[in-house]
Amino acid sequence: MAFEGLADRLQNTIQKIRGKGKVTEEDVKLMMREVRLALLEADVNFKVVKDFIKRVKERAVGQEVMESLTPGQQVIKVVHEELTALMGGEQSKIAVSNRPPTVIMMVGLQGAGKTTTTGKLANLLRKKHNRKPLLVAADIYRPAAIKQLETLGKQLSMPVFSLGDQVSPVEIAKQAVAKAKEDHHDYVIIDTAGRLHVDEKLMNELQEVKEVTSPDEIFLVVDAMTGQDAVNVAESFNEQLDLTGVVLTKLDGDTRGGAALSVKSVTGTPIKFAGMGEKLDQLEDFHPERMASRILGMGDVMTLIEKAQATVDEDKAKELEQKMRSMSFTFDDFLEQLGQVRNMGPLDELINMIPGASKMKGLQNAQIDEKQLGHVEAIIQSMTKEEKQHPEVINSSRRKRIAKGSGTSVQEVNRLLKQFEDMKKMMKQMTNMQKGKKKKGGLKFPFM
Repeated sequence: MAFEGLADRLQNTIQKIRGKGKVTEEDVKLMMREVRLALLEADVNFKVVKDFIKRVKERAVGQEVMESLTPGQQVIKVVHEELTALMGGEQSKIAVSNRPPTVIMMVGLQGAGKTTTTGKLANLLRKKHNRKPLLVAADIYRPAAIKQLETLGKQLSMPVFSLGDQVSPVEIAKQAVAKAKEDHHDYVIIDTAGRLHVDEKLMNELQEVKEVTSPDEIFLVVDAMTGQDAVNVAESFNEQLDLTGVVLTKLDGDTRGGAALSVKSVTGTPIKFAGMGEKLDQLEDFHPERMASRILGMGDVMTLIEKAQATVDEDKAKELEQKMRSMSFTFDDFLEQLGQVRNMGPLDELINMIPGASKMKGLQNAQIDEKQLGHVEAIIQSMTKEEKQHPEVINSSRRKRIAKGSGTSVQEVNRLLKQFEDMKKMMKQMTNMQKGKKKKGGLKFPFM
């Protein structure tokens, strides 16, 4: 999970102050010392940390907090608000030109994931905003760059504009914009060349591309794993190109998070998107408030809801509810639900979006074994149609056959069958309770 070390340190620190009826200046001072260490360990820029601590301290020992009924909670509220402000305050949305196409230049160093992010951004624009993007292969120096973008275009069924590696990037970009107007594309996303380090030749070329395309957005793609170096890179690019946004990649990795917390303060450039995985649908809008909530262990319900809405079929969900009520829920239904949940992203990430989950017993350091879920899918897929519909017909010889067919053990097959039976019993009990509540005019279950 992103910010794991920082999140643990901050959550442990604020836990000490959360329930206090009265908070002294000394309490705040001790807390700020811990917060300062946590931020520095996360590789947050030193000056950014200094300013952040100063602002929180001033607000936390103010009259509004000290004289409130719940000063401990008020201090946490201040930390949350300042953390949100540090990352930009509110979501910075992508530009939409009133004279299409909207032109986006993707810039960055080699290895940051620029070409893949170009594909991810096009995918997000089409899926979430119903746009028609044109991808442009303008990185003529890295041999595999053009081929990589063309492969991504095929995977996404999207057009890629390319003139090979013998035409200048400036001419490619110029012709691509003309082509986009001609074919009525509403976005042009230009994958420009990167370098191992910022150099004059690269910057001159990028400035020329900027001149001939007049981009509405210039996004710098930076690897969040590089920590403070990512902020230094952002500063260099911003001085030369006047960036309009930053896209952080690998924010799902074991990153210290310093780049995300520093880049807005140091460069004044907002973080627009965050890469949360390698798949082409794992690029998210960056919401400072939601990220601050995740860091402080408050969950991220809005992102969880958006993921569910984008993944779960509403008609199928209603159909499933009816099956649960009538006790006709089968392994086929279970397999379908498992697939929909897995499409939402890694399960340990989803758990961290549930408010308070990080403090729940058993979930605190939950490591969801994705391989185990693969075993479950293999076992169900090794069943016959009749067995999926009526698991009670599965005798010992059939269990051995399913285990062999799925590459698992008979014990794993037995465990899954028992868990499925227990789940159905639980559904029945809940349905009966629901009927009882209705008769008594009681409360309904929120999910029934």
